[in-house]
Amino acid sequence: MSIKKLMMVISLSLLTLPVLQAQNFQYVGAAKCKVCHNSPAKGAQYKIWEASKHAHAMESLKGADAKNPKCLKCHSTYYEVSPNLRGGITANEGVSCESCHGPGSAYKSYAIMKNREKAMAKGLLMPDEKTCTKCHNSESPNFKGFDYKTYLAKIAHPIPK
Repeated sequence: MSIKKLMMVISLSLLTLPVLQAQNFQYVGAAKCKVCHNSPAKGAQYKIWEASKHAHAMESLKGADAKNPKCLKCHSTYYEVSPNLRGGITANEGVSCESCHGPGSAYKSYAIMKNREKAMAKGLLMPDEKTCTKCHNSESPNFKGFDYKTYLAKIAHPIPK
């Protein structure tokens, strides 16, 4: 094999490695996030989520919509992900922490979370507008428009400085 072909194979392997690793991350569920993200020092992030429409998204589905896969995938993180990755997440959590921040199995420990770069290497996502518009878009039968900045402010849960 020529050096050029070898370099190409190595490069392609390195590009696919993160994708292969991401497939192994399990969803742990909001209860695991609560352990660290419920204190005032962390901005009581879990309490903010728990009081949000995201946490209660499943309750808003009525009739046939409560069983419609097209609705379920946006109203519960559980239905959005492959069954082999569900780990500790439950359907009733609604749109949980991991819908926006990625499956937490590899980054949930304090030793990893205290370093954002390490956490992101282990699957932590920092959501952006594209994360939100996976569900908040015109494909939804109840779509009323979506202004990212306005809605982001409604779900803000920063860690206090």
